[in-house]
Amino acid sequence: MGLNLAEAGATVVYTHYDWPESLKALRKDVEAVGGAHWIAEVNLLDTRAAEALVAETVQRFGRLDILINNIERGGWPVVHGAYVQEQWDMELATTLRAKQWVFNAALPHLKASNDGLVINVSSIAAIVGRSGPASYVFNEGYAAANRGISLLTETWARLGAPEVRVNELMLGIFETRHAEKTRGWGLLSDVQKQALIGHTLVKRTGRLSDVINAVRFMIEDAPYMTGSVMRLDGGYVLGGEAVAPMPEGVE
Repeated sequence: MGLNLAEAGATVVYTHYDWPESLKALRKDVEAVGGAHWIAEVNLLDTRAAEALVAETVQRFGRLDILINNIERGGWPVVHGAYVQEQWDMELATTLRAKQWVFNAALPHLKASNDGLVINVSSIAAIVGRSGPASYVFNEGYAAANRGISLLTETWARLGAPEVRVNELMLGIFETRHAEKTRGWGLLSDVQKQALIGHTLVKRTGRLSDVINAVRFMIEDAPYMTGSVMRLDGGYVLGGEAVAPMPEGVE
């Protein structure tokens, strides 16, 4: 997502904290794209660090126009099993609290741009919770936190108007999120994987290009959209029971 925006000419701040083994690949990709950027190591669970990140961004580049608020932490039931308090607290603090503090710090600068945009990234766990084929993927804390993101989106849209648009991108089962390239996917049986895909109307998992296209639409082609949720899930939420044939009727 960030690399695509950089290719389009945006100055991008990339953040990292967990999985330091991936940092080398990130740097290589960013350098290949080129352009002004900053790769910041920051623990966004530290609210003061979140505030400092925004302040440093504005100091370095002079402005802030777009916030893609995508920090999250979800523990798969198939990975973590039953909750312990530490896992619950981390999921809610990461998926929900961190977004709040980053937004609070960013809002004055987004308003100053007079055409700011916030994209809150969330999950269809907010709708389906721990149910059906997703029972192995989503747990209650993660689902509850993601449902809370929709409330934040609506409130922030009011706070940001008219200078800042705030929308939510609600993602389903994606190759880099709850699917092929994640740790938990490898723990699912073939039957469990097929159940997730079979429940999805388009019969595949999402691709990174699907997310990129949605984000670019929100940035470039949706100036009248704010306080809205775009659900990008291949029809997973609608999947399940088939539509019965139309009966002939009695008349």
